[in-house]
Amino acid sequence: MLPREELLKGVENRDSVARIIDQAEQAIKTWEVVLTDFLSPPVLVEIQRQFARLTEVQLLAWGGYPQAERQRLAIARLELPLDHSQVEVAVLDIAGNFLFDPATHRDFLGAMLGTGLIREKTGDVIVLGERGAQVIVVPEMVEFLETQLTQVRSVPVKTQRIELSELKVREPKKKEMTTVEASMRLDAIASAGFGTSRSKMTDLINGGDVRVNWKDISQASYQVKSGDLIAIRGKGRLEVGEVTVTKKDRYRVQLTRLM
Repeated sequence: MLPREELLKGVENRDSVARIIDQAEQAIKTWEVVLTDFLSPPVLVEIQRQFARLTEVQLLAWGGYPQAERQRLAIARLELPLDHSQVEVAVLDIAGNFLFDPATHRDFLGAMLGTGLIREKTGDVIVLGERGAQVIVVPEMVEFLETQLTQVRSVPVKTQRIELSELKVREPKKKEMTTVEASMRLDAIASAGFGTSRSKMTDLINGGDVRVNWKDISQASYQVKSGDLIAIRGKGRLEVGEVTVTKKDRYRVQLTRLM
């Protein structure tokens, strides 16, 4: 048996971590590879941190492509071989003419959840502009969505399975930069890194669109530090690198933007 209370001590996503502990114990007992549903980044990070101390089991995360935000976990005894091919995912193409009624990530996700699908069965949604979107799901939901997902906003759509190789994702581009700021406030660092005004960044933060280390942060004055990851949906991610203090007591910050 795994040290349940020790693994649950101090965690924020207690129910999710407890569910993964149950699945890990199943994997130990049955000598089988056990798959979770899709996990959000905060839950995934917390589980990987808590399970890092264990020697009985191994975890492998995969969401269909290397930079996927939402991923499934394969859980297995340490003695068993484990690779990405065992983390089963499927890709659906949601095709329609969105030229005159553009749809957002939220629209596609809302349409899927409107069929009765629960969020944990879906991975990333990749919006393709006027031609629709692609979505990563658990394989057992493919047939259901092919028949039930027929409209997004006012647009009729055809939903069908495609090969993983047809997924339209691109490698993120990296941009290195240095900024000098009076403080390590989130609004200051993020506005410099994402190349937007301080006031606009404050609006994004207040609106709940900004996450730090995958946690929603709604305070512009939140203090970031070296090693933090700042993410804004649709704008990419920002890694906070080395921080040094100048002679004038300002902060020189190395930033890497992933676009």
